[in-house]
Amino acid sequence: MQETFKFIIKTRQKFIELIDSLSVEQLNKVPAGFNNNIIWNFGHIVVSTQTLIYVRTGIKADTSWVKYNEDYRKDTKPTRFVEQAEIDELKEIAIHSIEQITKDYEDRLFGEITSFSTATYGYSMDAIEDVIALTSGHDNVHYGYALAQRKLVQSENK
Repeated sequence: MQETFKFIIKTRQKFIELIDSLSVEQLNKVPAGFNNNIIWNFGHIVVSTQTLIYVRTGIKADTSWVKYNEDYRKDTKPTRFVEQAEIDELKEIAIHSIEQITKDYEDRLFGEITSFSTATYGYSMDAIEDVIALTSGHDNVHYGYALAQRKLVQSENK
């Protein structure tokens, strides 16, 4: 699992590099053909991972502790301009949350989890390792969307 955690961190670092290469306006721009933007995709992976790892597995009762969950959870879309301070905080949570999950995994916090199926893939998550693997794939799907959106928001400024 250590390699999977390293890969998740590396993907998030690359996503942060992408974010740092764009203006706040570009991050907030919803390109033609999309219903979200780069910062929504980033915020979504941040809150989704915490929810999947701790709430859907039965470790925590609800999402009230997940900062920004209402803005970036599944089935939401951008409804407001996201300022630099929030972007910076999301970047911090993105890395810190994976470091915490890694520690909790090493400390065997998860043990038995409540099995659940993902809405997107209909795949049964029966062990924490399944959920961690899903996190890696989910992060990369949204990073891919953000890469496609970058080309559009950059070309619109030319």
